[in-house]
Order: sequence, then C-alpha cells, then structure tokens
Amino acid sequence: MESLFLLVPIALIFVAIALKLFFWAIKSGQYDNLDTEAHRILFDEDENDAPAEPERKSDTDPSEPPK
Repeated sequence: MESLFLLVPIALIFVAIALKLFFWAIKSGQYDNLDTEAHRILFDEDENDAPAEPERKSDTDPSEPPK
C-alpha cells in the first residue's frame, strides 16, 4: 500500500510528460500530412525521376595540393 504513494505520482508525471510531448508534436505540424508517405510506397519511381548520382572526381587525394 505504501508503494502506491510513490507509484501514483510517478505515473501522473509520466502522463503529463506524454501529453506535453503529444501536444508539442501537434503544434509543430508533425501530423499535418499523413497521406503522402503512405501513398509513396504504392508508386514506382521512374528512372528519369530518380536523383542523379554525383560525378566522380579524379582519383587524386583531396588533401594533396593541385599540381
């Protein structure tokens, strides 16, 4: 019974922190667009839409001064 005097306030503190984080997430826009990511997996990316690979530079060491 004495443990309830410790566990109930700790549980209430955890609930208050969880609610504060939840309302912060809502206020910061975390839940504004839930559909885009869910639909993105359904569509194939065309090869033209894929990001281009960066060009490879020469095989020289970047720490070497240019000749």
